[in-house]
Amino acid sequence: MTKQERRQKIINTICESKSPVSGKELAESCHVSRQVIVQDIALIRETGYDILSTNRGYIINAPHVVTRIFKVSHSDEQMEDELLSIVDLGGTVVNVMVNHRVYGHLEARLGINSRKKVMDFIEDIKLGKSSPLKNITSNYHYHTVEAEDQETLDGIEKMLREKSYLIERIQTPITEEVG
Repeated sequence: MTKQERRQKIINTICESKSPVSGKELAESCHVSRQVIVQDIALIRETGYDILSTNRGYIINAPHVVTRIFKVSHSDEQMEDELLSIVDLGGTVVNVMVNHRVYGHLEARLGINSRKKVMDFIEDIKLGKSSPLKNITSNYHYHTVEAEDQETLDGIEKMLREKSYLIERIQTPITEEVG
């Protein structure tokens, strides 16, 4: 089981349970230590899940946002348009990921959910503070996008397709190598 599969299993177990799920239960079902579960819970929280720790186990505090992973490709000049289009339709660009044949899976958290954050990000790129991660894989990259509902994600997917940024919608953990 990969880390992504384990974290998804943890999310599903907590969301589907009608009572708190103990760290011990999660550790046993995932065949890892309780410390790994604690670390995974922290990372899961960063992606928008409001998981609470109680004295009887973990519970989900409220309905979470829905997410979808998109494989996209565009030029540096189109990056601003891509990001603005996503946030204007109600999405949050959670991260950017690439799979490089030498370096493996690389991921950077973005948390871009407004036009201001898009402009700040683009300004940092233009000032040379860093270069886009997509550049090491010939512009191919992935974004996890979250929104309030599937309809919003459907609209974002349609827009990405219409603008020819979308390569494919990812249904399973990323395993393909590019670059």
